[in-house]
Amino acid sequence: MGNRTPAYMEAARSGELARRARWANSQLQDCTLCPWQCHVNRSAGKVGQCRSGAQARVYAFMAHHGEENPLRGSKGSGTIFFAGCNMHCQFCQNADISQDNRGILVDDQQLAQMMLDLQAQGCHNINLVSPTHVLPQILSALVPAAREGLTLPLVYNTGGYDSLESLQILDGIVDIYLPDMKYTDAAIAQKYSGIPDYPRLNQSAVKEMHRQVGDLQLDEKGLAVRGLLVRHLLLPDDLAGTRELMQFLAAEISTNTYVNIMDQYKPDYHARDFPELFRLVTRAEVRRAKDWAREAGLTRLE
Repeated sequence: MGNRTPAYMEAARSGELARRARWANSQLQDCTLCPWQCHVNRSAGKVGQCRSGAQARVYAFMAHHGEENPLRGSKGSGTIFFAGCNMHCQFCQNADISQDNRGILVDDQQLAQMMLDLQAQGCHNINLVSPTHVLPQILSALVPAAREGLTLPLVYNTGGYDSLESLQILDGIVDIYLPDMKYTDAAIAQKYSGIPDYPRLNQSAVKEMHRQVGDLQLDEKGLAVRGLLVRHLLLPDDLAGTRELMQFLAAEISTNTYVNIMDQYKPDYHARDFPELFRLVTRAEVRRAKDWAREAGLTRLE
């Protein structure tokens, strides 16, 4: 495939990136950036479901060697972990970050410098973890980062509860979308994450992501340069609706969709309050999930 210029570079040169950053920041005064539509004035310090205000809060940033093969390569994915989340998963493995909101507040220039530092370390991309609620801050930081020499692909690593309006603001800016697809059943989504409309909105969001960037494209070294990469965490007793999800991806996205079927579930956070969640997934469940993916016609599995 060869190397590819990151999408945001042209938007930065033309001034479009700065324009979109200004628009996104204006939304903080009456926040509707995600499907919760909280309508709080985050600019004045009010918080909604994500418990985040006017500034982004960063838990950590580092070269991450545990991501998918096309992201981590040999030098790691340049990962920025944002505190807070617009989801409330009862089994969250990073609840200290997502629910307890641990981290330091950063301004736009500090966030831009983190991106540049990760590039200087040799990372292959900038991997924004839980970015949905800090979209304005990310765009604002990307303006000086691009001006000061950032040239790495941008990875939008989201829990998948994203609005179409916010995703459309990212069209031509994000290179690689990395959404979770957690559930296919609305009642299950309500029970374990408090979001009954997750399956419908998640699937609409993934369709929009794929419309923007297409199937995952790799360079000559096998590194991701553009496209969609889907994550799906297996839950015990197929509570996540894996078979239906694989059928959706094959039929409505692409049989060439790159899917990471994740087997690392463990009963963290409040999972002990749900007996059906209080165990690991079995090897047989993992094999069955991958069989379902192949039966649906998907071939790019990790």
